[in-house]
Amino acid sequence: MCPGVESAGPAACPKCGMALEPERPATDIHIRYTCPMHPEVVQDEPGDCPKCGMALEPVQAIPEPEPNPELVDMSRRFWVSATLAVPLFLLSMGDMLPGRPVSSMLGHHARGWLEFLLALPICTWAAWPFFVRGWNSVLNRSLNMFSLIGLGVWVAFGYSTVAWLAPGLFPASFRGHGGEVAVYFEAAGVIVTLILLGQVLELRARERTHGALQALLQLAPIIARKLTPCGHERDIPLDQVAVGDRLRVRPGEKIPVDGVLLEGDSHVDESMLTGEAIPVAKIPGAAVAAATMNIDGTFVMEARKVGSDTLYARVIEMVGQAQRSRAPIQRVADTVAAWFVPTVIGIALVAAAIWALLGPEPRGAHAIIIAVSVLIIACPCALGLATPISIMTATARGASMGVLFRNAESIEALRQIDTLIVDKTGTLTYGRPSLVSMETARHVTEAELLWQAATLEQGSEHPLAHAIADAADKRELTRGALTEFRSLTGLGVTGHSGPDSLALGNTALMKQLGIEASDWSSRLMQASTSGQTAVLMAVNGRVTGLLAMADPIKPSTKNALDALRGLDVRIIMATGDSEETARTVASELGIDRFEAGMLPEQKMELVRELQSAGSKVAMAGDGINDAPALALADMGVAMGSGTDVAMESADITLVKGDLEHLVGAWRLSRATLRNIRQNLLFAFLYNGLGVPVAAGALYPVMGILLSPMIAAAAMSLSSVSVISNALRLRHLELGR
Repeated sequence: MCPGVESAGPAACPKCGMALEPERPATDIHIRYTCPMHPEVVQDEPGDCPKCGMALEPVQAIPEPEPNPELVDMSRRFWVSATLAVPLFLLSMGDMLPGRPVSSMLGHHARGWLEFLLALPICTWAAWPFFVRGWNSVLNRSLNMFSLIGLGVWVAFGYSTVAWLAPGLFPASFRGHGGEVAVYFEAAGVIVTLILLGQVLELRARERTHGALQALLQLAPIIARKLTPCGHERDIPLDQVAVGDRLRVRPGEKIPVDGVLLEGDSHVDESMLTGEAIPVAKIPGAAVAAATMNIDGTFVMEARKVGSDTLYARVIEMVGQAQRSRAPIQRVADTVAAWFVPTVIGIALVAAAIWALLGPEPRGAHAIIIAVSVLIIACPCALGLATPISIMTATARGASMGVLFRNAESIEALRQIDTLIVDKTGTLTYGRPSLVSMETARHVTEAELLWQAATLEQGSEHPLAHAIADAADKRELTRGALTEFRSLTGLGVTGHSGPDSLALGNTALMKQLGIEASDWSSRLMQASTSGQTAVLMAVNGRVTGLLAMADPIKPSTKNALDALRGLDVRIIMATGDSEETARTVASELGIDRFEAGMLPEQKMELVRELQSAGSKVAMAGDGINDAPALALADMGVAMGSGTDVAMESADITLVKGDLEHLVGAWRLSRATLRNIRQNLLFAFLYNGLGVPVAAGALYPVMGILLSPMIAAAAMSLSSVSVISNALRLRHLELGR
């Protein structure tokens, strides 16, 4: 269809007589929602998972998502809760000082009402989502962490409310020196606040996970320039491109779909797929991929794969699927809750029944208090803190050494890794070419050779030209005047500086220009086998020297890999670079296994292969091409110097892009898991000893009956022990 020609129905173009083509409307995307922990749960509307209570997430990536409503809601509840919990805590703890200064100043009655009014919105409105999810877990017969949270908050607040509003229900043995019944509003309020904080941190981590797909989506072009059968050109939406369409791509534009070059030539930056910084020469017949960048030429291509069939779309889908396939650490908490909750409830009911039948008078009141004591001492405060407090401390410790963990799962999973796949470019190396060596002809100095090359390359935007320019700048060499510059795709560049004719490129360029270069063949071959890219410089028809470029290995890489091997980690290099370059780098770093020429899907298959063999696999990379493998691996490690997509897809980001920091992260992971196990031991020890005592097990023998006040003190002591133990991670020695 010619530009500007439209028709309400089938007709012929009034300009060229061709039949008009129907507009293909944009496809509406139907969003479905799934649970990150239970992928089998899928529904058409957002909501909570009936099995674990987590908020469902979109299955498909949404180009411009609205703010996460659950994160907004939980953040609001947290800040309101925190604002009220601080004075509530101070009011309660203030009376633990000599002379009970708070009650002396406000009076016991006023202090109690103030605590109740502060705790009321926290334990009702702020905690409401936990009650709903906990109740749903009962209805769905799938007890989870929210069952535990809802029960603990409800019992602590419910008991305190009854104790404050109807203290006459409680016997004298549960009253303080002034005849008061103890209340625990501060415990209920602080529990809710801490749990809300954990929810906000978790939701933010999940939000960053979606950022990987959003970053990928932003790479896609939104329009394509279509050549119509009558020879005209017009811009059309990307979703209207069909297989077989002829499209024009101009310099600086992104390639819209997968296809094949028909006319013209250019260089294409394919780093988002291969990770390689050097653009690839494209001539008619060469394949091009969607979302890669056209550098310096105009060409016409034929669309071969469109929409979800393109390699770019498959990368997006692979990242999404790999992210959804991971099982969060909350599975452990749910497993514990599945037996912990009914066990505690059962003990409380049995103890209450025994005291109601056999206990001293007043039996009914004693039965209620015994049940409350059991539930309070079993309140999941310490159990809930055991993991988060260690994780928060470890996260801060990691950040201080330049290691960013995505979430708790990242820290836990790292210690189990036994195989590390590393990308080459940007991970082991700097990710950009630099001039590493020069060889000159007789009577030509290195300074003269570099001046000649820098003068000629000042007209080029090629990465090799930047490498030569950087080397010239370091030597403070000025460039000569350049005229008649030409860039020859796949060959090199030519031009004139004053009376001199200059040429820089490969042997094919020298042959085309009739320049004898056979004497340099062995040195070119040697550079190639060393993983270097070498070009010849010629002036006035004679070769004046050879310049070799390479992507240098980071100085810290070898020590880091040696240290990782010392931790019994196997190293495998997977790169999109050539076999020769990969072999050279692997040999220098002592890497036994390497895979070269790998595309994103092949890296992902390598991860699957190793996982199916029983290995726990980490993937370290910095490019978009690494994103699917980073997401699928048991642990993804991104270089902070890499792309946003790689960092969003990874579980760990090394801010300085230095693998040496990964060694410290490994040690931190192992120490953190030891710390968590110790915390859980503390939590279960207090519950294990406290629950039988609260149930009255010592009363027949020793006459000891545990009051709710002592139960709350034991609960607080377990929390203090957990927090103190976790804070030891701040001083953990990790080395470099």
